Amino acid sequence: MKATQFEFRFRILIAALLYVLGFWAPWTRYGDVAPDTTAWLALSTWIARLHALSLDQSTILVTVLAVACALTGAALRVWGTAYLGPGVVQSSTMQGGALMADGPYRFVRNPLYLGTWIFSLGVAILMPPSGALFFVLAMGIFYLRLVFGEEDFLAGKLGSAYQEYRRLVPRLLPALTPRVPAAGSQSHWLEAAIAECYPAGFALCLATLAWRYEPMLLIRCLLVCFGISLVARAMLPKQRLA
Repeated sequence: MKATQFEFRFRILIAALLYVLGFWAPWTRYGDVAPDTTAWLALSTWIARLHALSLDQSTILVTVLAVACALTGAALRVWGTAYLGPGVVQSSTMQGGALMADGPYRFVRNPLYLGTWIFSLGVAILMPPSGALFFVLAMGIFYLRLVFGEEDFLAGKLGSAYQEYRRLVPRLLPALTPRVPAAGSQSHWLEAAIAECYPAGFALCLATLAWRYEPMLLIRCLLVCFGISLVARAMLPKQRLA
């Protein structure tokens, strides 16, 4: 189930394709599925039909959960990138020069992949219901494949040191307390914020604008944040992109 080198190298393009399929949901062009309904509205309506909450209360609940997911996922991405470094995070090849055991890596082995998937839950409410379900499941499967592939690579490169780290630190469900001592790695918060401006920017947009309940406005924000991230990446120091 582990990802191939091809999948790792083109992981950003593959993830982008999953975004497109989630928003487009081409299968809704066939049958009686309404492509214009968002998961946001569908989930809120479903909760209201359980008669536990009104539609307004259900909508607020779904919105709060989506904002929390987006902010949590973005925070994990920035935190992890601050310690691992933008160059390693954005590299087209797997990196195994040294064991990272600082920042979020003391609590969970794969904070970046976990953060990406949690963030995707916040984005998914803007998609058609079936597109959102496909997107969340496909992203989960794809990133699990990347996790297995990268962990297998690190085990081969780092040997017993990584095996011990893997024994102590959970793969995806974060521990409540640090599982390994801090290794003293230097953090680069500014570069991390620039490198992760797409999830961080959209999470802030969602937290600010979601209360207007305008999905198209938030979709435009998503596209703008992604465009800005491409420019921001070019601004990072070249030595950290190697």
